[in-house]
Amino acid sequence: MDIIVKKNFKHLSGEIEIPSDKSISHRAVILASLAKGKSVIKNFSSAKDPLSSVGVCKNLGVDIELNDNTLTVNSNGTFIKPEADLYCGNSGTTMRLMSGILAGQDFSSVLKGDASLSKRPMKRIITPLSLMGAKISSENNHAPLEIEGTSLHGINYALPIASAQVKSCILLAGLFAHGETICTEKTPSRNHTEIMLQSMGADIVIHNNSIKIKKSTLEPLHTEICGDISSTAYFLVAGLIVPNSKITIKNVGLNPTRTGIIDVIKQMNGDIKILNKRELNSEPAGDIEVCYSPELKGIEINGEIIPRLIDEIPVIAVLATQCNGCTIIKDAQDLRSKESDRIKTIVTELKKLGANIQETPDGMIIQGKTELYGDCEVECYSDHRLAMSLYTAGLICKKEILIKNFEWVNISFPEFWGLFNKLM
Repeated sequence: MDIIVKKNFKHLSGEIEIPSDKSISHRAVILASLAKGKSVIKNFSSAKDPLSSVGVCKNLGVDIELNDNTLTVNSNGTFIKPEADLYCGNSGTTMRLMSGILAGQDFSSVLKGDASLSKRPMKRIITPLSLMGAKISSENNHAPLEIEGTSLHGINYALPIASAQVKSCILLAGLFAHGETICTEKTPSRNHTEIMLQSMGADIVIHNNSIKIKKSTLEPLHTEICGDISSTAYFLVAGLIVPNSKITIKNVGLNPTRTGIIDVIKQMNGDIKILNKRELNSEPAGDIEVCYSPELKGIEINGEIIPRLIDEIPVIAVLATQCNGCTIIKDAQDLRSKESDRIKTIVTELKKLGANIQETPDGMIIQGKTELYGDCEVECYSDHRLAMSLYTAGLICKKEILIKNFEWVNISFPEFWGLFNKLM
């Protein structure tokens, strides 16, 4: 599906509620499937990626029903050997987290993905799982992954990269391993897995950047999931750069391992306020208000903040085109291993719109403030976050743009277009 984006509205205004957090939804269905008893998860995500996790767990024998965004999971706490290969779609989270669990089962299984997922690196999980005794065969460290379930043993592993998916994979394998599994990260990554494991009674200890876990029996999960801050990012940026806009986004997750974009907006002199702060099942949440900010300034983004905003960097690049001065993004080389090479693709496509942006090995340099012209076609490279970032850029282009294959947005945010229309 190709769509045309044009500025046929005066400004963006109003109040919206962002759909459920995708990362938490993945973990909720996966961990609930490992708990003996009935779990009820309210406000579960309707995006394709979390539904891939639902499908995999169903094919492992778990009774799961989704009605009106409420997910009910009835499990005896164990998986059964699947009758066919387990299809993860486009979801790296599904494949990487399930690999840790399946490595410690008493049966063999195969995890497959779509063409895009099959290009993404899996050595980052194969290496630590192999150190735990896992038996995994792959095609040059890419999916499909053939996993021969076996007895695992705990390890002490220092993460070479900041990755919540790798960390979670190791911790979930640790649930089935003999002895203690210790995972240490240099830079904190999103910690939804640890929070949920604690709430479900796992034998887990968190001290600074080190997490220890032992074999555990999980209690059923009863939770409500907050809104996804990664999905919120496009509305934050749009509110800041579309003249005369004012937007309030309700019920957004504010986990400090995910709020790097809020810190960046404040550093850029953006008009942003956090309202109605509260806690939703051990996860901080609140409402966010943003207003048009004509005096944004360029900054340098690097180091420890990068894992806290890695998924938002493409739309931050759009924001940077409207900042006075230079914005430099460094230490983001892991963007090259996402659904697309997000450094190369966002630079290539924003240049088409008229942005003054250069690619670097680990990031990009953006000179602003630049008027985006448009009047062209842009590609999303089968990447949902790139598609949404380009849509956001299209809102301020002088002339319309056409985004090819915009349906990839449904991977994470099928409500995206409708919510923007509500604000116009």
